[in-house]
Amino acid sequence: MADSVSLQFVSPYAFEAMQKVDVARLAALSDPELRLLLPCLVRMALCAPADQSNAWAQDKKLILRLLSGVEAVNSIVALLSVDFHALEQDARKEQQLRHKAGGSNGESILVSQLQHGLTLEFEHSDPLRRLRLALSELLAIMNKLADSNGEFFLKSSELFESPVYLEEVADVLCILQAELPSLLPITEVAEALLHVRNGEWFLCLLVANVPDSFSEVCRGLIKNGERQDEESVGGRRRTEALRQLCQMNPSQALNIRAMVVEECHLPGLGVALILDYKPDTADEAVSPLVSYVSGLLLGTNGKVRTWFSMFIRNGQQRKRESSSVLWQMRRQLLLELVAILPRSRSTHVPNDSDMDSESSSGYSGLREEHVVKASALLRLYCALMGIAGLRPTDEEAEQLLQLMTSRPPATPAGVRFVSLSFCKLLAFSTLVSTPEQEQLMVMWLSWMIKEEEYFESAAGVSASFGEMLLLVAMYFHSNQLSAIIELVCSTLGMKIAIKPSSLSKMKTIFTQEIFTEQVVTAHAVRVAVTNNLSANITGFLPIHCIYQLLRSRAFTKHKVSIKTNPEATNQPITEQEILNVFQGLAGVGKVRSQYTITTQLLILYYILSYEEALLANTKTLALMQKKPKSYSPALMDQIPIKHLIRQAQGLQQELGGLHSALLRLLATNYPHLCMVEDWISEEEVTGTLPLLRKMLLTSSSCKYSQTQLREAFQNVLSGGPRLLRILEHLTLLSAGDLIPYAEALTASMGLLLEDGVSRRILQTVSKLWMVLNTVMPRKLWVMTVNALQPSVKLLRQQKYTQNDLMVDPLIVLRCDSRVFRCPPLMDITLHMLNGYLLASKAYLNAHLKETAEFERSNLGLSGQPDTPEVTREELKNALLAAQDSAAVQILLEVCLPSPQEELQLGGGGGADSLLRSVQSAPGIPMRKQGEREAEGGLLSDLREVQCLICCLLHQMFIADPNIAKLVHFQGYPQALLPLTVAGIPSMHICLDFIPELLTQPQLEKQIFAIQLLSHLCTQYALPKSLSVARLAISVMGTLLTVLTRAKRFAFFMPTLPCLVSFCKAFPPLFDDVMSLLVQVGQVSAADVTTKARDIDPLIARLQYLRQKPQEIPLSESKCSLRKRSAEDLGGADPDVQLCYHIEATFMDIISSSTQAL
Repeated sequence: MADSVSLQFVSPYAFEAMQKVDVARLAALSDPELRLLLPCLVRMALCAPADQSNAWAQDKKLILRLLSGVEAVNSIVALLSVDFHALEQDARKEQQLRHKAGGSNGESILVSQLQHGLTLEFEHSDPLRRLRLALSELLAIMNKLADSNGEFFLKSSELFESPVYLEEVADVLCILQAELPSLLPITEVAEALLHVRNGEWFLCLLVANVPDSFSEVCRGLIKNGERQDEESVGGRRRTEALRQLCQMNPSQALNIRAMVVEECHLPGLGVALILDYKPDTADEAVSPLVSYVSGLLLGTNGKVRTWFSMFIRNGQQRKRESSSVLWQMRRQLLLELVAILPRSRSTHVPNDSDMDSESSSGYSGLREEHVVKASALLRLYCALMGIAGLRPTDEEAEQLLQLMTSRPPATPAGVRFVSLSFCKLLAFSTLVSTPEQEQLMVMWLSWMIKEEEYFESAAGVSASFGEMLLLVAMYFHSNQLSAIIELVCSTLGMKIAIKPSSLSKMKTIFTQEIFTEQVVTAHAVRVAVTNNLSANITGFLPIHCIYQLLRSRAFTKHKVSIKTNPEATNQPITEQEILNVFQGLAGVGKVRSQYTITTQLLILYYILSYEEALLANTKTLALMQKKPKSYSPALMDQIPIKHLIRQAQGLQQELGGLHSALLRLLATNYPHLCMVEDWISEEEVTGTLPLLRKMLLTSSSCKYSQTQLREAFQNVLSGGPRLLRILEHLTLLSAGDLIPYAEALTASMGLLLEDGVSRRILQTVSKLWMVLNTVMPRKLWVMTVNALQPSVKLLRQQKYTQNDLMVDPLIVLRCDSRVFRCPPLMDITLHMLNGYLLASKAYLNAHLKETAEFERSNLGLSGQPDTPEVTREELKNALLAAQDSAAVQILLEVCLPSPQEELQLGGGGGADSLLRSVQSAPGIPMRKQGEREAEGGLLSDLREVQCLICCLLHQMFIADPNIAKLVHFQGYPQALLPLTVAGIPSMHICLDFIPELLTQPQLEKQIFAIQLLSHLCTQYALPKSLSVARLAISVMGTLLTVLTRAKRFAFFMPTLPCLVSFCKAFPPLFDDVMSLLVQVGQVSAADVTTKARDIDPLIARLQYLRQKPQEIPLSESKCSLRKRSAEDLGGADPDVQLCYHIEATFMDIISSSTQAL
């Protein structure tokens, strides 16, 4: 917009005076400045004001006095005397006419045919016609703009281009917009003015006369702007107009810049506004340009980063232009960079004799006040080159290298600057292109190595650039280029694409000239230990370097002594040293541990990693004939692993990745400490409600001692309330504070099995046990198992150890039989059983790996196939399967009612007895039932124990479906089938293997399969159940033809009732079942007739029942059948019994189908 350069724009002083209506400041304006603001001032003087105060009345008089001497006021007053209502109606008619005509400039209502040019017409016209001419021209531009589909155009118009009449046209424009705001919205007028010459001048005058519209106009122009403004003429004109607006109102420049970023439009405008306004800042402060561009490229908004990067890339494709905002920005950045360069910097490389005099001469010394600014500039250039793809010119590259190889003072900021410079050299090695520059870089790196100790001590920082140098050198030697790239990106704080091939030059310099591998190893030994090491320390630390050297075995390779570190002897840490670290932890004794939680967690991580490494390298160790000693189980028993893990969970921020690494090792080696139900119960222990309850505890120490707790347990029957009071108080303690009471609590559990113990006491003890389980599960389990042993074993003082219970988890179930009818203690027992079953699996797996290779090498089989190992694996799997199935069978047996309980179940204890409303009674020697068992029904100890067992079996079946298959192939009492099918949700998986169970040769298994299927069909009436039921009916028909008379009776007597369940669940099976019953009846009746026995015409009766079941008086037939069975079957032979049993099955099926209808 160079066409409006000679025009006078509204000054910031004048705009501020208009904005604040400061009459005194307006009076101080010169005549040319005042002339630009006349439209607004005349309207203020003539229009009736909303402000009726005396102050405004005085200001209005001053404005009138100010205007009285200006000649142009008369023409503006004449413009305001026009009938604007009629003018607006004509304008709207013309808009409709243009719309119908498709936007063509044909007939006009506002302006009749022009006799002369537009400029002459405007000169000779009266005020009304002048308004009509300007309005018609403006509407034409706005209409064309609406039809342009975003394509920029420049409208040639005499009215807006003639320098003689510009001020008069501006007056008309301002009056039109002020009087017709609905017809001419100021944002649309602003858009239209961009398409005429001198448009930015008209726009500034328009906004200056309506100062309140500044933000609205700017936002509209930005919102409708291009994403890349320097790519088009329209974008550049829009940017220039907005720059002129901001020059008129500088206080809003920052807000306009924020709008640019918010909309992601006109990136050049954002940069231009910073270049236009350079606030007075201290020399050492980071410039606004650096801060702004760094914020765009290094911020968290990916959309903004991509938008501005595209501005940089596109700007580089055009030739270098002085008017380009991008090149102006680059020039300004280069000037700022040169301004902070040390004195006398050049590409001259001093020789060795110059090196000693550098410090005194000040050569290449970066001033302390410039260090932060230099670091910011380095990061900005990294972002421009790595993210936005900026290609530096030779001049920029030269000056950047000079800055990077300068030497800052020994301050924390100086350490940061050196680290950034080093990483920029690695990321952009193309900056070093000549031999002189390469020599300069090598000398600077040598200076870094020499001065890093001094910098670390003088700056007072834990992480210096020396560790980074060492780490990069090690990565180069081990060819871990990806690790170097990750290190560079981490230090620079940005993700940039670095090709590994670009590091080849730096690799050669590092590995051959500066840091040979022996130098690296020898240098690492001198690195000091970091005090108070934690994840909060930023930068690269000595521990990173030592870790990398240990991984690459560099100390061993170059025979470098490592002082007194444990690695020097290559021996593991002794058990006594480990115990010293954990002494006094978790409430054991009153001696407080001198080691921090970090130390203890690291030692735990070391032990677990050591054991895992031993197992992973058993083959290698066996070939070397070495068997390192592993840590004893006794040591692991004394380490409170769960307590440490629980503390680490609350310190994840400080511990970095240590917590997750510990969890991984724990899940592999100690799965019984990672059970899901434990994590869930731990959430309950640490939730909000327990926290509120603990607030009731006035003191952190408990007012009851362990001795008092033991005495209260001894008097549990007579002093129940006192025991309950102590237990309730213990529930307010935290898990760690509860640890000293664990032994007293568990040792007295056997006393809770006596008659008449309150249920609330049992539940409170169970709750306390679960809280203790979150911090000391393994020790707690051993104490509990020993406490719940039968009285005979207790008298023998037989104590089990952790190892005993891992080898044989079924010891848990060899407890006092009264536990099986005490639900709170049974819940604890089942929890321990599940844990020890998992522990046993891990123990056997570890034992197999640990011993297999050494036994094979001792037998001389190391070079032979793995047959013995495969056999051992199969034996282990068989042992685990037998162990799990034995536990399931014992638990199922516990679910069976005792003889005394069967009497209260209604006698007989039939198949459905376990699903009826049951009432517990003494049995499987159990406690006598008190008042709490008087309600009867489902609220009984037996039913609660059955529910707990079913929950555990469900978990076991889901975790390993093969256990369910094995247990059902073994079989269990048929009376338990109603309970297992209804109480174990995962029993539906049995449908997968019932067909295989039906093919077993044992008749008992086939009977069990059909009985199981009958209950599954009732519980899960699924298409799969229907297909398996059809198969079972087919198998029964096949067996009818092959079984002997005795086996036929043994098979069909228990399975015929199952057919009733099939028909009840799946009515379509009615015909198949009836046909089978008729076949069985025919075979049985034929055997009866061969013995010349007199029998009712069974077959005829069955056929009649099958064909016309609805005509049979069902109640009478069942009564007569029941009577006959009672009278005649007493001495009948098996075939006769089977015949009547078939008829009874017929009647049951017909009865169930009739009831369903």
